Amino acid sequence: MRALVYQGPFDVAVKDVADARIEDPKDAIVRITTTNICGSDLHMYEGRTDVEEGKVLGHENMGIVESVGDAVERIKVGDRVSLPFNIACGTCDNCFKGLTGFCLRANPGSAGAAYGYASMGPYNGGQAEYLRVPWADFNALVLPEGTEHELDYTMLSDIFPTGWHGVELAKMQPGETVVIYGAGPVGLMAAHSAAIKGASRVFVVDHQPDRLKLAEQVGAIPIDRSTGDSVERITDLTDGGADRGVDAVGYQAHSPDGTEQPEIVLNELVAAVKPTGGIGVVGVYVPQDPGAEGELAKEGKLAFDYGTFFFKGQSMGTGQCNTKQYNARLRDLITEGVATPGFLVSHELNLDQAAEGYDHFDKREDGWTKVVLHP
Repeated sequence: MRALVYQGPFDVAVKDVADARIEDPKDAIVRITTTNICGSDLHMYEGRTDVEEGKVLGHENMGIVESVGDAVERIKVGDRVSLPFNIACGTCDNCFKGLTGFCLRANPGSAGAAYGYASMGPYNGGQAEYLRVPWADFNALVLPEGTEHELDYTMLSDIFPTGWHGVELAKMQPGETVVIYGAGPVGLMAAHSAAIKGASRVFVVDHQPDRLKLAEQVGAIPIDRSTGDSVERITDLTDGGADRGVDAVGYQAHSPDGTEQPEIVLNELVAAVKPTGGIGVVGVYVPQDPGAEGELAKEGKLAFDYGTFFFKGQSMGTGQCNTKQYNARLRDLITEGVATPGFLVSHELNLDQAAEGYDHFDKREDGWTKVVLHP
């Protein structure tokens, strides 16, 4: 089968690889119809992880069930399914509690498993013609038949639930104000989620004009941090600070002039959220960034202002999204027309154009906000 493989920093290519096959009676094989390039894929693409050469990438996947193992009972051949980026067994202690992003069985000794991602298990990704799905009855979310809402449903595997999770971690209540740092795909999904959940006002902070325009499209108030102090603007507009905040950027933050400042987003967020407010962190942070420049970044140290966070009495929730907690509910919001996360898609490419898509998306070129691949 054809699949996108990692060859080295800034080097991916579509090649012939071994066919996906059933390896366990609980497996299914899914023919991929839509798979996306995620911002976190760029960490591998840029050489910032220990991903091995030849790894098939892609953790945002949906498609049609092609075959099932003998122990699969709930899903059937022909079902249209969305696949959470977390691979989970469904029965360990963490899965039983709904913490499927931290399954204890799918990747023992690590912080969870995922398709096609460095250090998250031996599983290949879905930027390919076919994908093996372990524990398929548990992991596959069945979608309505047909092709309606394809671009909306494809966001269910990761970024829509992750944006929703960020708002949940911040503990936002209806009527509250929310500030979101980062107008990338997850930040925009967080803005969309906050609006659906009843925020009175949503502010999105970034310095990319095309992405700030998309924030306006979902009713958010854009704050261009390249034109002034974002904290001052937020505190002025909210009479002292937003009720809640979401970090949708993470460790790989860039200042408006393009230089890396890994500590700046989280500190600005602490400053922009009022005392006793809540913060949700869904931007990726890692112990050490092998691709970063500067001694501080090389040592994996982030200059987080814990003192201000402490004296403001704020709370913070962190961690990757437990997709299964949310995806069925979010599927239904899409089906009923309440949620329209497909607004984010800027480009649809064939799988053979994946390397081109990675290049444009990685450079944050104007208009390249979310790239969808069709094998």
